[in-house]
Amino acid sequence: MKIQYIYLALIVVFLSSCSTRKYSKNNKQIEKAANKANNNSYKSYNTLSYIDEFKSVAIEEMNAYGIPASITLAQGILESGSGNSDLAKYANNHFGIKCTSDWKGKNYFRDDDQKNDCFRVYKDARESFKDHSEFLKRKRYSTLFQLDKNDYKSWAQGLKQAGYATNPKYPDLLINTIEKYQLYQYDQSETEKQKIAREDRVFTEINQNIPKEKTKFTPVETPPPGAKPIIADGTYTVIKGDTLYNIAKRFNISIDDLKILNNMTTDGIKLGQVLKVK
Repeated sequence: MKIQYIYLALIVVFLSSCSTRKYSKNNKQIEKAANKANNNSYKSYNTLSYIDEFKSVAIEEMNAYGIPASITLAQGILESGSGNSDLAKYANNHFGIKCTSDWKGKNYFRDDDQKNDCFRVYKDARESFKDHSEFLKRKRYSTLFQLDKNDYKSWAQGLKQAGYATNPKYPDLLINTIEKYQLYQYDQSETEKQKIAREDRVFTEINQNIPKEKTKFTPVETPPPGAKPIIADGTYTVIKGDTLYNIAKRFNISIDDLKILNNMTTDGIKLGQVLKVK
């Protein structure tokens, strides 16, 4: 019986050794091809240069698929070590996407959740970003697309709940990365940015015109004896400090309508003048 156990153990060791050599040989072929494509010189990134390199790609994917650009960039930063991991350099895989039964492309092996886990190989980084978008369109992630694309916090939580990553702190890692590098700024489309800019411009112009309107009208100086600044029959008696502007504002009427009601051709008013205000 002992001999049988030893024999079986030797077979397991032999098969394991063969598998290791097989994976190693496969990876060397992938690495050789990658070295040749890059002339043995890979672009080295820091996080800021990685963002600058791929922000436009993330925005394109957002416009095409509805995935927040901030989420895509944050995942790329975390999963690829800002583009510097072996998986990113040799396999162009920036999101740690593993092989599935429907994957027809090349494979790259490395230890992850299990020994020699299989990862997808792409021809370039752009293809990796596109496949990331396609990957998230699977049914298991469908609830994500019911979220507001500007709500990166809910997207981060949703990815974890849908099983994208096993790390329980994955949502916090994504959110912290997004906020540290202000990646949320890329979640607004150009149309949204232009609309906000127009609204800000209009709001600024209105605020700038308020003091101009106030100074346009000269306040009345001294009230006449017995002046009564109250409405009795829809009229108002002008007192000291009044201007056409503040009277119109007080009674919620436009200056033009106030002038029409009182047959006025100028903006000037006098003490004791009785104005129709409704």
